[in-house]
Amino acid sequence: MSPSTKQLNRRTLLQLSSFAPVRFVLGALGAGVSWIATSAPAAAVTGVAFKGMALPGSDADRAAILSKAGVEVSYAGADTQTFNLTYNTLYQTGDVLTRPDGGTVVAGGYYYPDGLTPMMDTSGANPSQYVSDCPDGQSLIVLSNPSVPGIQGNTLFLVTQFEYKSRDRSGKAMYGQLPSPIGVATLEQDINTGALRVTRYYNVPTKNVHGLWTTCAASQSPWNTHLSSEEYEPDAWSIDSGMTGRALAQFRRFSLQTFGSTTAARPYHYGHVPEVTVQPDGTASIKKHYCLGRISREKVEVMPDKKTVIQGDDITSGGLFLFVADVPGNLSAGNLYVARLTQTNASGAADGGTFDMNWIRLGHASSAEIEALANSLRAHDILDVMSDDPLDASYTPINHGNQMQWVRFKPGMEKAAAFLETRRYAAFKGGTMELTKFEGVTVDALKKKAYLAMSSIRDTMTKNGFVGDAVQLKKINAGAIYEVILGTDVIMDSDWVPKTMSVPAALLGQDIPRDASGNTADVNRVANPDNLSFSQKMDTLFIGEDSGMHLNNAVWAYNVNSKALARILTVPAGAECTGLQAKDDVNGFSYVLSNFQHPGDWKFALPAQAGLAAAVKVKWGALKNAKATVGYIGGIPKLG
Repeated sequence: MSPSTKQLNRRTLLQLSSFAPVRFVLGALGAGVSWIATSAPAAAVTGVAFKGMALPGSDADRAAILSKAGVEVSYAGADTQTFNLTYNTLYQTGDVLTRPDGGTVVAGGYYYPDGLTPMMDTSGANPSQYVSDCPDGQSLIVLSNPSVPGIQGNTLFLVTQFEYKSRDRSGKAMYGQLPSPIGVATLEQDINTGALRVTRYYNVPTKNVHGLWTTCAASQSPWNTHLSSEEYEPDAWSIDSGMTGRALAQFRRFSLQTFGSTTAARPYHYGHVPEVTVQPDGTASIKKHYCLGRISREKVEVMPDKKTVIQGDDITSGGLFLFVADVPGNLSAGNLYVARLTQTNASGAADGGTFDMNWIRLGHASSAEIEALANSLRAHDILDVMSDDPLDASYTPINHGNQMQWVRFKPGMEKAAAFLETRRYAAFKGGTMELTKFEGVTVDALKKKAYLAMSSIRDTMTKNGFVGDAVQLKKINAGAIYEVILGTDVIMDSDWVPKTMSVPAALLGQDIPRDASGNTADVNRVANPDNLSFSQKMDTLFIGEDSGMHLNNAVWAYNVNSKALARILTVPAGAECTGLQAKDDVNGFSYVLSNFQHPGDWKFALPAQAGLAAAVKVKWGALKNAKATVGYIGGIPKLG
């Protein structure tokens, strides 16, 4: 039994909705409103299966963000219905929206840490405000006591962070040179259809946390806050040493843009976990947690115990880190651990490998004491680093950034080393620092499994002759997603500790020779997985790609029971899928939040792609002035 599709006015829709025992997310499309009217039996849902879409074929579709997929829902009594999915835009970066105080604000616009003063791009003929084309991690938050005036339906809040701006008006690359903005959009949810629209937007001031550095993926805490990230933490050693190169130039540019001086910013203030708390009026406050380790944090995921935190480390020679808070629901103090991996299948395995994990404690700290150290210490106060073998037994060789380094920690600086020079200290203590671009993480709480996105299996994940060589796999540029079994560790005081990990066959990427469209990974498999989010009610792992190996990156739905993989969304050519969050029940409606960033960031080298490159530029602009979209996949019915 399939739903019928009709063009309906609002009055007719409201009349029909009174007869339906189940409500659905209905997508707003284009300038008008196109509704998908559906009905469904009141019987309990027994299964959800996503029906995938083909890759876009025309230049117009390849330049668009779209979903032509469906979802089949099974009900008790063997009845099934299939519903069409749609992509629904909430806003585009650069849109001028209304602040809670009645003023105006630019969505995704850059502001000084006071949250109000625009940052201007003066590189072109006509100065204008910097606007990000890279929306990333987000959280859809429901409060019990919203106080936003003028809302006719339900009030929701969407926290969205913006990773970077691709290029300035002159075309110069701008990655990591501006303080990342975070915005809170107040949404009105239609009580009958579930459709969402933006009513207000608040840019969060970040002065109290020294501004934000390259906010990437995010998660929502069990206590209903937004947990942000600061990726590719600035290397304090090279900056303090005055080493010429990209790292120093980038950090000085960030400092100049943020504080007006190339020396005002301190590198140890970045690479931590910002936490945003939304207020009932749609404003928000922010604080940083300095005690979860300073790494290239892609995303944290707090386990159901509200104290165990699995952390991604998106870098070459990265590790798997775990934090166990002293008090559930409070990340301001706790113990930090790093994993030691033991590969249990053959060297050179082509299946992504199987691993056992043991955990090494790096130390205990509070956020306040590490922030105090970050305010006062420089890298030279904590350690010495050599890039060539000093032939001195007081130095220890480690992996760092796909190269060898030799480190020596200063006496009495163990705590500072553990929480401010975390990656080097973890390697020194025997942690396995051989993972490559460990990005997203999510949890299936009922089955006690976590999923980890490894964007690529290469470099230190293959046999390379560096320290340890605990991970020895066949190179797979397209990466993989690991399934992790969680268990109890009495000493760590947690029931959610990763014990083993391996790759389900359907979640292993596959490299291919370049095809006619320029793809270098199998288009029917996931490539360079990044964002992950798990839906408990749908038993589905949602996956967003960040791949230069697929012309059109996709969001995928993987049913953990049937092992079926379905493509449910594609983004514009050269864009990355970001902001992925599955929400099972928001006042009776289900959503899969999904954004994209940097459309057109692809080498359109094939002659046949000239038209596509033009179509992307017309629709979204060039990288120096590109727009990107924040929105959601709608059409998923209420799941009971």
